[in-house]
Amino acid sequence: MPQIKIRGIQKEKILPISTELITQLKNIIGCPENYFTIEHIPSSFIKNGSLTEGYPFIEVAWFDRGQEIQDKVAECITTFIHNIGCNDVDIFFTVFKENCYYENGKHF
Repeated sequence: MPQIKIRGIQKEKILPISTELITQLKNIIGCPENYFTIEHIPSSFIKNGSLTEGYPFIEVAWFDRGQEIQDKVAECITTFIHNIGCNDVDIFFTVFKENCYYENGKHF
């Protein structure tokens, strides 16, 4: 945790930035590097009955860390995505409740 789920960006663009992105995020959030996952989710975008170019959507699924940290994480991710040539990106956060998230049958 946190889980970073990326749609609308080619995985070949994500691979080169993945290490430094996690390094910067771990410094912002203050959790170990091995808590992070990055998932590339292949997706098709459809408009008016035709396939269209995708738009970058990034979901960060995590336990709440407060608005200040969330804003810094969004800013960090946005910078990385802009630097790989995407002019626009939407980032949204999904917050898990500790008692609803289980690891090996035990909730947090």
